[in-house]
Amino acid sequence: MEVFVPSVSRAVSRPVLRASLTLLAATALAAPLALAAPAASDAADPYSVTALKVTVRAGDGDCTVDADLYRPSGAGAAHPAPAVLTTNGFGGNKSDGATAASAKALATRGYVVLAYSGLGFGKSGCQISLDDPAIDGMAASQLLDFLAGTRTADDGTRVDYVVKDGRGDPRVGMIGGSYGGAIQMATAAVDHRVDALVPLITWNDLAYSLDPNNTGPRRGVSSLFPGAYKYQWTNGFFLLGEAQGLVKPRLSSSRAISSGCLHFVEGACKTKRLLDSKKYPVDETAEMVSYARSVSPVSYLRGVEAPTLLIQGQADTLFNLNEAVATYRTLAGQGTETKMIWQSWGHSGGMKNPAKGELNLAQGNLDTSYVGRRILSWFDRYLHHRPTSTGPAFAYYRDWVSDGPAYGTSSGFPVGDSQRLYLSGDGKLVDNRAKVASGSRGYRNLQVPSSHSESSLAALLGLPDRAPYDTKGTYLDWTSRPVAGAPVDVVGAPEVTLKVDSPKTEQVQNSADAADKLVLFAKLYDVAPDGTKTLVHRLVAPARVPDVTRRFTVDLPGIVHRFEPGHRLRFVIAASDSAYAGNRGEKPVTVTSTPGDTGVLELPVTQGELR
Repeated sequence: MEVFVPSVSRAVSRPVLRASLTLLAATALAAPLALAAPAASDAADPYSVTALKVTVRAGDGDCTVDADLYRPSGAGAAHPAPAVLTTNGFGGNKSDGATAASAKALATRGYVVLAYSGLGFGKSGCQISLDDPAIDGMAASQLLDFLAGTRTADDGTRVDYVVKDGRGDPRVGMIGGSYGGAIQMATAAVDHRVDALVPLITWNDLAYSLDPNNTGPRRGVSSLFPGAYKYQWTNGFFLLGEAQGLVKPRLSSSRAISSGCLHFVEGACKTKRLLDSKKYPVDETAEMVSYARSVSPVSYLRGVEAPTLLIQGQADTLFNLNEAVATYRTLAGQGTETKMIWQSWGHSGGMKNPAKGELNLAQGNLDTSYVGRRILSWFDRYLHHRPTSTGPAFAYYRDWVSDGPAYGTSSGFPVGDSQRLYLSGDGKLVDNRAKVASGSRGYRNLQVPSSHSESSLAALLGLPDRAPYDTKGTYLDWTSRPVAGAPVDVVGAPEVTLKVDSPKTEQVQNSADAADKLVLFAKLYDVAPDGTKTLVHRLVAPARVPDVTRRFTVDLPGIVHRFEPGHRLRFVIAASDSAYAGNRGEKPVTVTSTPGDTGVLELPVTQGELR
């Protein structure tokens, strides 16, 4: 078969791209949820597997979808079974560890499973279109037709053993993580035949995921202004996607180059180019944000009616907990049945080696993990229509629990009470305005990153990373007294309200380019009695300040963290971060505190108190 190797865009030279791809291959780059495959099934497995091709109409062309159909033993026209549709994370395919293991685990439990390689991945045709509901969603809808028996595979195979709720309406759920998570909501938005969703570690708004701004006018995680370009994560996935166009056979003429990219649709390619420019002109930025949101659940959740079990990872700097919260609140607010679990692992930690007792998709341990049992109950309720309990509205993993249930639970979200700490002029966090010392302190940014939270490539590859740090003179910090008495448990997204002074920013912040606005990075450290600092899950909150002459609020990423007795909480704002693009030009910052006018940090606390 002919191998299609198109020319490379002007923005990415062939030598650079080839070198990057060689590096990725040499280090065995594993995409989210594309984990080591389990051992092959033996003949005693209670299901059969048939490889299929199904040609679907997607966008402006046809795409050949590569799929595996898992048929449980005994399923037939006289004894139909409910079905589950699943697909891979970014860079994976139908046979990767998580996708195949989940399919086998569910088929063993009597579900008909159709596992397929997403458009542009594995041996499926067409370009990568970022789970666009009008392309990827419509393609998945046609796979539902196949499960309904109203469409045949390319070889004539027809399914007549899936339970139906009406003519052409198969009873079907969906499961998958990351890229295989968003596709579920994209599909359910365009096809209401989907009966249950289980999206794991996925996004709400790609504009936020790739260019987060945690301040300014917002709805959920979506901000009016662009934030700080998360270039390390974005570049890793871009190269992984472009690799598909170099090393995979040409399966569809629709894999032609668009806008200089090898394997992405035009909108995705233009978005990447604008992000790389580190400029935010008004018209082009509005177009970029509009496109990113059009392929994101934030734009189409109003069309999602299927009961949805959201599972998000605490160790995740790509799609943080706030994205799941935004989706949860939207779905719950419109009356869609939804529940949310914050598990331990995500894109930046624990994915390949989950904590003991946690869901391990590569092993398919649905019966022996809390999250796995919740998934089975969800499908039992909405696919088998059994009166099964689906668990509490909100559950969260607690890494400090060694005896007893590791998950805390609640009948709603948010949980706990808000505790306020005030930013004192002497660098302390105090629990009363009267304790605030008057004073001013400042920092300035350098021409190179002066703070480090993570190497996203190291997170993607599961490699060691150096400890987070901040360079003297380029950040400000405020530290609490040591925790006394009961530990302090924080569950949720901390929030800080600030006022900063930056005369150089004032001079340029009203230009036509939003890149001239001030960027800062807010974060929380846990400081042990011996002085050792831990940046909680290496999470930071980039904020592009709309107007430095006014107070503004920064939402930090959600966390589940215990501050043990003797430990202190440290709040930091830094001028830069090595994982993000930052300020354009020098922008010194001063923060002034008085008892009547100072910054306020609010913590969602379920136990204990910081004084």
